[in-house]
Amino acid sequence: MTIRVLIADDQMMVREGFSVLLNAMPDIGVVGEAVNGREAVQRVRELSPDVVLMDIRMPELNGIEATREIVASNGGAKVLVLTTFDLDEYVYQALRAGASGFLLKDASARQLADGVRVVAAGEALLAPSVTKRLITEFSKLVQAPRPSAATQLAYGELTDRETEVLVLIAQGLSNSEIAERLVVAESTIKTHVSRVLVKLGLRDRTQAAVFAYEARLVTPG
Repeated sequence: MTIRVLIADDQMMVREGFSVLLNAMPDIGVVGEAVNGREAVQRVRELSPDVVLMDIRMPELNGIEATREIVASNGGAKVLVLTTFDLDEYVYQALRAGASGFLLKDASARQLADGVRVVAAGEALLAPSVTKRLITEFSKLVQAPRPSAATQLAYGELTDRETEVLVLIAQGLSNSEIAERLVVAESTIKTHVSRVLVKLGLRDRTQAAVFAYEARLVTPG
C-alpha cells in the first residue's frame, strides 16, 4: 500500500526536492503540496494524506498552528516536522501540538523515506534515542506547566506497570529495550504501550513522552 504524503513548505526547492526523492520510492507517493500552513490544513482535508511533511516557519499560518489544526481534525494524518536545525526551539512546541516527530531538512533520501514510513506506521520520530535527546533539550527551554487536573486524572488511570512503561518510553527506550529491562516479552510491552496511549488519549509514543515530562514523571537532564 502506497503511503500518501503532503509536503508543506514555503520554499519551492524544498518541496520539489522532497517530491522527487519520495516519488522515487516504490511504497511512497506525494499527493500534494502546500506553500503555507493555512493551505496545508485545507489540502489535508481535500487529499487525506497519511503523512504531512510540515515546515515550521511558514507565512499565514505557521507549522505549529497548522499541526494543531490537522491533529484536532482527527483525519488520521500524521505530521512529520521539517526543520533546518536539530535544536530548533519550535520543534518541542510542534510536538506538543501533536506532531509525531521531526526530521532535518538535510536528511538523506533514505532517512527521509524511513522517517515517513516510521511515522505512517504510528511510531514516533526516527529513533528512540532521538526522542530522549529532543524531549530533554526542549523541556529545558519550554516552561512546562504544573500537571492539570485532567492530566492527573488520566495518569491515575494507569496501572503501576503501565506507568513504568510510560517512563521508559520517555527515557527513549524502544519496545525491545523496555522488554529486556522489565524481563518480559516484547509483545507484552506492545500491549502495555497500546493501553497507555488509549487511556491517556494520545496518538503515539512522542505524545506519550511529552505527557510523561509534563506530568513530571520524568525529570529532564
